[in-house]
Amino acid sequence: MRTRLLAALTAALLLLAGCSSGGTRDDGRITLRFQSLAWQQESVAATKELVREWNAAHPEVRVDYVQGSWDSVHDQLLTAFEGGEAPDIVHDASDDLADFAYGGYLADLTGLLPERLKSDIPRQSWETVTFGDGVYGVPFLQEPRVLVANAAWLRKSGVRIPTPGRPWSWAEFRQVTARLSGDGKYGVAWPLKEPVSATLNLSLTAGGRLFHRGPDGKVTVRFEAGDQVVPRTVHDQVNTDRSAPASTLGSGGSDTLPGFFAGRYAMVPLGFSYRQQIAQQAPEGFEWQVLPAPAGGEGLTQGVSPQTLSIAEDSPHKKEAAAFLDFLLRPRNMVRLALGDWMLPTGTQALEDPALHTREHGWATGTALARHLRPAPAQSVRGYPEWKDKVATPALQEYYSGAIGLPELRERLEEDGNLVLARYQR
Repeated sequence: MRTRLLAALTAALLLLAGCSSGGTRDDGRITLRFQSLAWQQESVAATKELVREWNAAHPEVRVDYVQGSWDSVHDQLLTAFEGGEAPDIVHDASDDLADFAYGGYLADLTGLLPERLKSDIPRQSWETVTFGDGVYGVPFLQEPRVLVANAAWLRKSGVRIPTPGRPWSWAEFRQVTARLSGDGKYGVAWPLKEPVSATLNLSLTAGGRLFHRGPDGKVTVRFEAGDQVVPRTVHDQVNTDRSAPASTLGSGGSDTLPGFFAGRYAMVPLGFSYRQQIAQQAPEGFEWQVLPAPAGGEGLTQGVSPQTLSIAEDSPHKKEAAAFLDFLLRPRNMVRLALGDWMLPTGTQALEDPALHTREHGWATGTALARHLRPAPAQSVRGYPEWKDKVATPALQEYYSGAIGLPELRERLEEDGNLVLARYQR
């Protein structure tokens, strides 16, 4: 009986150990759990191959690849952190880190990362993962928003083709889309099922900030002139010019591709990584090209929330986890991850790789935009997920569809929004 009880107790303890972050085996070998959110076939393959290479070269510190999902990642990670079951290495996006960083769930990486990695990634990228005096993630992949265009349609129309050196202004973009529309066709289709990130990040081109931090450190929402340029452009294209269909406002980016391929829309604003789907799904002979997003008074500046890699505060093996991050994000490896995800690396050495400067599939256009990328406006705002879901998303959706006007949009973003944010800043 005693033997069976001891066996049962041992099994229970092993089970609990398997649920916690990492561990050390009896033979002294350390095991780190790495939850990756890579989802495209090429990016999953690239990430798994790098894990295999690490394990082959570091038998004393094994990394176990755990497949995660972008779906509801915030809630999933919160549950894991609170339950003591978080992986040692956490893959996420920078605009999702604030609550985890301030909540004490992520390790401060300031003294853990090698100088090589710290100096290779530009300051503006590090700002996306800096909260208070600490650094709570490594930004490693990023993507600008671009216009994916029907090249033959634009060429036939005779409109000026924008380049990173001479982009369209927002006013010119509106004029072009109106010129391209008619007979059941539209100059642009806006997929705005998730409207907040696109609106805020593109508003930086016009000087929009929306979130203003006072001397006391508290953030308030102010919907000023620069913040209104992009929403007003989209609203007028849909409701005044009829150069953008209302039917796509509730769609995701992938949902617009069949209509784009069928010649119903001349252009679709999308994240840079959507090029993979387009390259795979476009009909034979379909010509498409990547154009820079329109520019405002601040030029091509736009906000991004890079993908990040963090270390859980509860991990007993932070030094080993940091060493794995250093390996994973060496310039050559960062290029492999970027190519697999069809995104841009944050590292300056990786960005110089010739594979990222080809004209094919618009790589050169995207790389030219990299130096204009800045932290997303909501980057360090506590309570942003709730503000986005409960206030900004429904308000913007109603404005874009024409259900409310600009004054009501402003009132809801500011008054309702500040009530939400105030609960996180007491």
